[in-house]
Amino acid sequence: KEGGGGGEEEGSFVDCGVPNRLVQIDRVITPGIRCTVQLDIKAYESKQKNPTKKGVMKGKVVSPTTPRDEDGIYWGYTTRLASSINAIFDESPYEGGYDLKVGTSERGDVSIDDPKFCLKKKRAKKSKSKGGDDDGDNDAEHFNHLLIVFGGVAGIEECVDADESMTLSGEDSKKMFDVWVNICPYQGSRTIRSEEAVFIALARLSPFMAKNSAKGKTKKRVVKTKDVEFSDEAVSEESSDEE
Repeated sequence: KEGGGGGEEEGSFVDCGVPNRLVQIDRVITPGIRCTVQLDIKAYESKQKNPTKKGVMKGKVVSPTTPRDEDGIYWGYTTRLASSINAIFDESPYEGGYDLKVGTSERGDVSIDDPKFCLKKKRAKKSKSKGGDDDGDNDAEHFNHLLIVFGGVAGIEECVDADESMTLSGEDSKKMFDVWVNICPYQGSRTIRSEEAVFIALARLSPFMAKNSAKGKTKKRVVKTKDVEFSDEAVSEESSDEE
């Protein structure tokens, strides 16, 4: 709080990493909460022109999704706990769910090293096999929300067999996905740790994601996600327990 009344502004002070200057936001929040702040551009520019200037900058609290939705920049990640394998798909936070689902397995139908490998929905592949347009610019071939699934030590198949809510057998796991791919065909070891598989898969799939995503097709298109309401009543998703 700045001052005690008489028209003086109220709002918490936040350390946004600007040397020697705090940022006063547009509301009072609980100490220790991490939040996303949109800075007043004019105040930031004045700091750049006069680096030795001290004082308070102005800013306002915005949704953690704002940097990604408005500027397309990475702003961290959130986690979602699914109670079952079906819940991974059924409880998608996106309207319409995931429109492209990729399963990773050493027993994949296709290797990522295959020259014909691509990220396409099943219906797009079928239309191509029936003599559809082959110009590579079909809307059905592009996706908005991609889901990549990793299994445990024994793969997705064992996870499906262990899930009592699943009517599908582990051997038929690939039926849940549009793409069933072997990300690391020459892995040289019996298993790959999940945390290693994530980095390997994201690195190898990145070029295909850029080529076939709806955003890659139309660079100016931004798919707006649902705003995350900011609340100072509880610890934000951006906060850690240590804070």
